[in-house]
Amino acid sequence: MRRLRALLATVTAGLAAATCVTAAGPANALSGSANSPSRAACSSAVSIESYSDALDKTTYEGTFVGNFSALAVDRDGAIAALSDRSSLFTLDPKTLKPRSVVPLADESGAALDSEGLVVDRDGTRLVSSETEPAVRRYGRDGAVLGRLPVPDALRVAPAGRAAPNQTFEALTLFPGGRTLLAGMEGSLSGDTPGLVRLQTWQRHDSHGSHGSHGSHGGSSHQDFRLAGQYGYRADTGLGVVETAATPDGRLLVLERGFTSGVGNTVRLYLADLRHATDTRGVETLTGQNGVRLVRKTLLADIADCPSLGATAKQPQPNPLLDNIEGMTITGRTPGAHSALKVLLVSDDNQGATQTTRFYSLRVRL
Repeated sequence: MRRLRALLATVTAGLAAATCVTAAGPANALSGSANSPSRAACSSAVSIESYSDALDKTTYEGTFVGNFSALAVDRDGAIAALSDRSSLFTLDPKTLKPRSVVPLADESGAALDSEGLVVDRDGTRLVSSETEPAVRRYGRDGAVLGRLPVPDALRVAPAGRAAPNQTFEALTLFPGGRTLLAGMEGSLSGDTPGLVRLQTWQRHDSHGSHGSHGSHGGSSHQDFRLAGQYGYRADTGLGVVETAATPDGRLLVLERGFTSGVGNTVRLYLADLRHATDTRGVETLTGQNGVRLVRKTLLADIADCPSLGATAKQPQPNPLLDNIEGMTITGRTPGAHSALKVLLVSDDNQGATQTTRFYSLRVRL
């Protein structure tokens, strides 16, 4: 925990250097798409500027564009968009049009249930799969470069205590690039339902240089080793589907659920790992017995956003809603009262009742 506190102090002091929010956001791609006033309030902290369905049910170079489970900003400002069906797209940051697509696979060539995405500081891609679960490092060409260690308890039963399709749905890298975090979507067997584990790794440069960017895909010079683990309480009926580290070392957490005949619930929280108990040695997570859970504050329920004229293909509390699953911070607004530019995307599951939809938000912390 001392390492995490030191990290948070460092990134707070070095806010201006944080690389995760330096890229220009895709406002131009979304502006005007909803024919509605910009910055419409969802809450006192969050406003929605626009949305876009332009990529819904489209193809690019013979690959279906959709099934998006994660977003990240590439080093050149482009948007990396991960499909949970083993495809990684590069999207233009202004138009969101696909520029390229790369197939992904595991070490044996099998398809992935790819859910989380980070573009590391050397340009390689860290991708989580919730099948095992696993976090693998890929080159820009899609070649597997390495694999991170995973605690046994987080593996899918019977190897561990996790339920299928309830593992590493979220993945983010803290500013400074030294701490990686993966969020479990659901609870482990034996843990209190609704309490999920957030697993971290700490980067250790093999030559002892904390400034090394690596020269061979980052796998040999930038080893991530298992570090702290923390308990997070998701709302009843919801799971953690994405996280994004903020410049000051906190987390945006996206929680999502679905009720047949009613639709989706999607809420955005601000979470703080400081003062949370390291739960690596806690076999049964109950939120009691002196265990301090990650603190969270509701920023917005997306159902409370103005609909902006959006339409839904199935019942929804707000027709703007869909199966929102991906999130990244793309930049900051200028001025003394600046806000984070946040891009969301929904996973249409390649189905007729869901939509691939991008959302442009402004989030004030």
